[in-house]
Amino acid sequence: MLAYATARFVRGSGKKYRLVVDLIRGMRAGEALSHLRFVNKRATYYIGKVLASAIANAKVKGLEVESLIISRITADDGPRWKRFRPAAFGRAAEILKRTSHIRIELDMPDAGKAVKAAPAETQEKKVERKRPKISLKRKPAKAKKVAKK
Repeated sequence: MLAYATARFVRGSGKKYRLVVDLIRGMRAGEALSHLRFVNKRATYYIGKVLASAIANAKVKGLEVESLIISRITADDGPRWKRFRPAAFGRAAEILKRTSHIRIELDMPDAGKAVKAAPAETQEKKVERKRPKISLKRKPAKAKKVAKK
């Protein structure tokens, strides 16, 4: 880890932030920042701000920004703000306003590790596997022979 940035107590659930985080994990820092602009999620705004801050921190340390990759990126759950709203029959329903902690660490790529490229550059054909057909329908019941008396 050569440079890092964190954002704490950001409104939004960690599960929703992890959807975006998984897209850019392992990418080059500048490439990931431009990739975030085309993802239509609310979380990209906050993750982009943290990534821009990590890049600025790397510039202050005198590192080449073009060669940095995202070595570690996490979106953990923070504390929940508990609020209440009235419910039927004099009860109260709890509302959980979720928060998250985002941390991005930048590092130089190792010679042995491959850098994750943007999805547009690596469009490979997906091989479809043939699966055996499984019928979910019930088999018809066999007719019972009735003996005559």
